[in-house]
Amino acid sequence: MLLCLLLFAGLVSTAFRSETGVGNNAGWVSMPLDTTKTDKETGLVTDPNLYMVKAQCTSCHSSKLIIANRFTRDGWKQKIRWMQANHNLWDLGETEKQVLDYLEKHYAPTVTAARRKPLNDIKWYKLEE
Repeated sequence: MLLCLLLFAGLVSTAFRSETGVGNNAGWVSMPLDTTKTDKETGLVTDPNLYMVKAQCTSCHSSKLIIANRFTRDGWKQKIRWMQANHNLWDLGETEKQVLDYLEKHYAPTVTAARRKPLNDIKWYKLEE
């Protein structure tokens, strides 16, 4: 009976530690930093089309070049055309849609909010010296 109680306490303790992060890494509490999963090899966002991006893009250049840039779908397409014209990139054929879908979804420009709306109908006055 005592053995069963100790075993149960150990299981509960282990479950608590793994659930809360307590006890991992010599006492450090693990906190999730980002919910987006990334590929360990490239650092690119995990997605069903990632394998095609890895095959078509990272065979010539680092994935860091993709991560560092943000373009619209048309912008990414223009970069592909530029690489084809200037760096002997092969015709992507039917796979180009998958590559563009992935890049547009994960590496498009981010929308930033302006500080405030522009001022309209301002009544200016002259400062007296």
